[in-house]
Amino acid sequence: MSHCYLQCLRFSNVLSNHAVSVNGYVCKDPNLVQADDFFLSGVNVPGNTSNALGSYVTHFFVANYPALNTLSVSMARIDYAPYGLNPPHYHPRASEILTVLEGTLEVGFVTSSTYNPANQLISKVLQKGDAFVFPEALVHFQQNLGHSPAVALATFSSQNPDVNTIANTVFGTNPEIPSYILAKAFQVSKSVIKEIQSQF
Repeated sequence: MSHCYLQCLRFSNVLSNHAVSVNGYVCKDPNLVQADDFFLSGVNVPGNTSNALGSYVTHFFVANYPALNTLSVSMARIDYAPYGLNPPHYHPRASEILTVLEGTLEVGFVTSSTYNPANQLISKVLQKGDAFVFPEALVHFQQNLGHSPAVALATFSSQNPDVNTIANTVFGTNPEIPSYILAKAFQVSKSVIKEIQSQF
């Protein structure tokens, strides 16, 4: 059951006999709310970075942290192996603030094609204690530049920012986007596209 306490307070006079649902999550009766309803444990637990990209994102969105319902915030812990990459992706429903907790990260985002100048890369190298903003729905990335693990905390302006990773979205669809379409879009041969698709 969700604990969208603040929103439920607005409906407290109808909660006596009827459950209230907001954003698809059932609210907890405000009279039963306690401190543990807002508590989250495990943000300190590292994710497993032994994968091809060398990164792991642990999401704390409304689905696994119900207290966030109606509050327009969420967060994620991002772990990076040495030289690990959180690949180009975007959040369709949220801006993000990334704070480096350990290590050195190269980060960046790309302006939209309607922005002037179009498709401009905005990037910076961040050290421990630095923060960087990624505007809503713009493609962005982070890479660990060091030979030691790195950790960052991302905060979002939505309880469910969602995430679309560019490579997965283009090359990992089911069924596949036809190779002749992608070959023309990327101006490469179909064999190159097939090789990339085989990685997904």
